[in-house]
Amino acid sequence: MRILDRYILIKFLTTFLFVLGILVAIVLIITFSERNESFIKNEVPPKLIAEYFLAYAPYIANLITPIIVFIATVFVTSKLASHTEIIAILSGGVSYPRMLRPFLIGSVIIAVVSFAFTGWIIPEANKFRVEFEQKFFDNEFNFSQRDVHFKVSPSTYAYIASYDSRRDIAYRFTLEEVKGTEVLWKFAARQLKWDTLENVWVASNWNLREFQEMGEKYLYSPNKDTTLGINMRPSDFGNLNSFEQTLTLNELNDHIADLQMKGADNIPIYIIEKYVRYMSPFSAIILTFIGVILSSRKTRGGVGFQIALGFMIAFIYIILFIAAKSNAETTSNSPLLAVWVPNIIFTALGVLLYRFVPK
Repeated sequence: MRILDRYILIKFLTTFLFVLGILVAIVLIITFSERNESFIKNEVPPKLIAEYFLAYAPYIANLITPIIVFIATVFVTSKLASHTEIIAILSGGVSYPRMLRPFLIGSVIIAVVSFAFTGWIIPEANKFRVEFEQKFFDNEFNFSQRDVHFKVSPSTYAYIASYDSRRDIAYRFTLEEVKGTEVLWKFAARQLKWDTLENVWVASNWNLREFQEMGEKYLYSPNKDTTLGINMRPSDFGNLNSFEQTLTLNELNDHIADLQMKGADNIPIYIIEKYVRYMSPFSAIILTFIGVILSSRKTRGGVGFQIALGFMIAFIYIILFIAAKSNAETTSNSPLLAVWVPNIIFTALGVLLYRFVPK
């Protein structure tokens, strides 16, 4: 790596980290002032508050990374242009694509770190953050759905009339195995309670019907409880708000496979979350490319005008991303394409700028 590469790369990365640190600190201060009343009301210990903000900081940092990357690119490039350093670089025989290289190297470093944080580090921190917010900021949750049907294995189906999430009890529970159009057996219980010590379900007032070629076998036990080892947990009936944010990429893949096996109807939420985690790191590379092209000329508006332009374009990207994600969650038949729409549009914009904007 040449001196020029190190010079630009260090400027770019230090500016990015400085601006990121400043904005994250501002967001944390604002969040603390907004939620301080809830902390006092719920008598939250200072240690828990500190742990909450330590878990909240990487979440915010990753959320605003696309904006910060673009701003850092515009700031560094426009400074180089205003000091006529870019003119000196190009006059010294360095081509424009060659000058782009340290910026792109820096954006790739940010993208790789962002992917590691998004895939594994932030979800682990979100486990504490989401639980903390549900406990101290949200209203008490109670599962309110009725007549719930789902799969617990490829050929086994479960039904629950209602569920009490406070006591972890399922009422009017049935479990049956079906192959093709034939029901092999059917288990029914008046209630199913979760045993926290053994981590199993305990069925009371139950009956079992096995359908055989020569007739039917029937077992009935109104007084003796029995345990069930099935692919169902109390967490399946818990507060799933922001639950997808608490899963690492490995856990997210396993959860999607489990939901597909159960035939659940909320699978798109987790699939889109997975696509977003693979898509978002590329935004750093794309926005860096556009930022350098827009800021490499010395203009009369000065650095302030170019930074303001950087803010505007970055916010346009964020708005487009939010709209694309909402569309993917609601109406899109191709969530992968819908999630990638902002990157596709801005990549095309970058190519056009590179082709036609004077440099």
